[in-house]
Amino acid sequence: MAQGATPGPGLEGSRPRPQVVVVGSGFGGLNCVRQLARQAVDVTVVDRDNYHGFWPLLYQVATGGLGPEDIARPARALYSDRANVTCRMGTVNRVDLDQHLVGIEGQADLAYDYLVLAAGSSTADFGIPGVAEHCFPLKTLPDAVRLRNHLLTTWEEADAGLGRDHDAALTVVLIGGGPTGVELAGAICELMSVNLARDYRHLDATRARIVLVEMTEHLLSGFAPRLQRNALRTLQQKGVEVRFGTKLVSASATGVRFADGSDVEAATIIWTAGVAANPLADQIMGRKGRGGAVAVEHDLSIPGHPEVFVIGDLASRSGKDGQPLPQVAQVAIQGGRHAARQVARLQRGELTKPFAYHDHGTMATIGRRDAVAQLPGGITMTGTFGWLAWLGVHLVFLVGFRNRAVVLVSWAYNYLTWDRSARLILEWPSHTSPAGVSPPSEGLG
Repeated sequence: MAQGATPGPGLEGSRPRPQVVVVGSGFGGLNCVRQLARQAVDVTVVDRDNYHGFWPLLYQVATGGLGPEDIARPARALYSDRANVTCRMGTVNRVDLDQHLVGIEGQADLAYDYLVLAAGSSTADFGIPGVAEHCFPLKTLPDAVRLRNHLLTTWEEADAGLGRDHDAALTVVLIGGGPTGVELAGAICELMSVNLARDYRHLDATRARIVLVEMTEHLLSGFAPRLQRNALRTLQQKGVEVRFGTKLVSASATGVRFADGSDVEAATIIWTAGVAANPLADQIMGRKGRGGAVAVEHDLSIPGHPEVFVIGDLASRSGKDGQPLPQVAQVAIQGGRHAARQVARLQRGELTKPFAYHDHGTMATIGRRDAVAQLPGGITMTGTFGWLAWLGVHLVFLVGFRNRAVVLVSWAYNYLTWDRSARLILEWPSHTSPAGVSPPSEGLG
């Protein structure tokens, strides 16, 4: 055992109870720990942040509909009534599979008998020049707050006659037509056309421009064609300019350039196109899948290491159709619960079972009373019914009664008044650049 490591059961000097280390407190890590808390094991949760965040609502924080604290809850509070769960705030920078050790930056190593890696994903820029320096990602709470600061700051500067050209200052380009890009485009459109138009009466809000760029020929890949068409029609009715078959070749402080030679001058460029596995995946030798994710066995364990499980966006696993599992919350949630059950089976000396993902459907909201929902059995919903389904599902999966109550009240207030009340600029003005503020990963790295 490495010097300075915390001993775990099964190792020399260990306590009698098995030690389980869970890296990441996102959807997968949270659900894994909740299952493990009922078992005769000691669990240590390690995360770079001290909170669990509900990332599907990040776009609402970025557009002033909700505050950061509305979609996050302290990790220690989630496990305060679980005597066998300990939280550790830190960045995991090393995994030694042979020695059963997890390295934490600036802290002593953690020894484990079982390890669950649930560190999530990070932003991938595909090597396109300028993306990392000039585009705003949306993977973390700091990302959302930084984007909100920037969006509001551009209007403040335009109102004061500062900086760039008026039209460019009020132009937003979003790269990527997946659920995040679609939801952001709809929310920014409503923010600008209603709230900011009212706040900045001396600016001509009709000149604000929102451009959503998708490299393929349709929005919302993986959704039914009917829903893709509905999303496109709804966005266009809101005034969003949608470009298909367009490839970004560079981004700069003044705008973007596409492969066809066209340019768009814009003060705000938002990157929602690329996702890669957390850099922690580089610590695991062996075959990699899409985005550098770790190829796992049928039970989500690492080949050759049945005591180590990888879940969520960090894992590469195919579904029944032979296609890679989608990078959505339900895959992480089900994977976390599955990993915890396999730890229990190993403790009892039983063989593990394969992971089977059950598709509960997928949804995307496009704005006020507009959403698309694709449910099992070929059921699809759009418009108000889709929006109500989206509201219900997101409230159910929010963690904590306080968060559910606050979000419900905020949504009701926003709906009745059209007022996004969290329109706060917390940094002014130069600290709103997308680069150099927080690491890009969702979990650790």
